[in-house]
This record gives sequence, structure tokens and C-alpha cells, in this order.
Amino acid sequence: MNTSAPEADDSHDSSAVPFKPNLSLVYSHPAYFIAFSGGIGLIPVAPGTMGTLAAFPLFWAINYYLSPLYFLLLIDIMFIAGIWACGLSGKALGAPDHGSMVWDETVAFLLVLYFTPTDWVWQLAAFILFRFFDIAKPQPIRYYDNHIKGGFGVMFDDLLAAFFTLLCLSVWKGWVLTQGYFLE
Repeated sequence: MNTSAPEADDSHDSSAVPFKPNLSLVYSHPAYFIAFSGGIGLIPVAPGTMGTLAAFPLFWAINYYLSPLYFLLLIDIMFIAGIWACGLSGKALGAPDHGSMVWDETVAFLLVLYFTPTDWVWQLAAFILFRFFDIAKPQPIRYYDNHIKGGFGVMFDDLLAAFFTLLCLSVWKGWVLTQGYFLE
């Protein structure tokens, strides 16, 4: 049983079956463990959504134990670790943004949760908006997704999805709700 990914510099035959990651691969190297969010990215149905959902228990735990400043610092460290882990994993798998690498969703949505009110309605709205921006990739997200490669590119498009999610939530909270459109 092979537990390591193919080497990044292997020549690939275009007719070859793409390498399918498994749990033994995830546990074979710290970069793979991070990039696959501990194996959550191996869930066959909607791995990006599962990686996004993984941010909820992380948020609850980190929010309980860390002050806001240390929480934000940890998100920064997680983002930088993601650049390294997703870059290395993407090269090893021969797919720069392999669908099973979900650390980018986990970290970006963790940032969204950090700035979102803790009420479940706000967090649900944040989840739906984030998944929309991450899947649909409207401009400029699509532009950067297509033009920035490597680990930074993998992480950056989700950071933009997080930004647009927070922008929408801010507009809703700051403009729509204060105008009294939904008050009786």
C-alpha cells in the first residue's frame, strides 16, 4: 500500500488516472494533514462545504480559549501555514488546487466567523454567502483564482470570498437594518 503522494517532478501520462488521496496520505506528512484539514477534505460529498463547516468547532474552541488579538494572530499563522501546506500538497498531487485540499476554506471561513455576530442567523447567512462566493467565484475572485498559482493562490481566492462575505454582511447590518426595512 502506497501512503505517499507521487513526486512533484514525475512526468505524468495524460491517460493516467489522477492520484486519489487517502487517509494514510493525510497522516504521512504535516503539510498533507493541514491541507486536507485533518482528513475532512477526503469526504466525497462537497469537500469544500465540509471544510467550511469544520471552521465552526474550531471557532467555538478558539473563541473560548483565546483573546481576540491572539485569535486573529492564530488565523494569520494558519493562513501562512496553509500557503506552505497547500503549495506542497498541490505539487505532490499534481493538482495545484486539488478539491480535497480544504484548509483554504477552513481558515477563510474562520476569519469570517471571527468578524460575524455569534447569533446563529448571522452565522448561517455568513456560511451561505461564503459558499456562494467560493463556488461561483465572481470577479475579481475568478481572476485571482486563475492568475495566482501555488499555495498563495489556493489560499488567496478564499480570502477574497471571505472579504466579499463580510462586505455583504456589513452592508446588510449597517445599511439595510438601520433603514428599518424589516421593522414593524
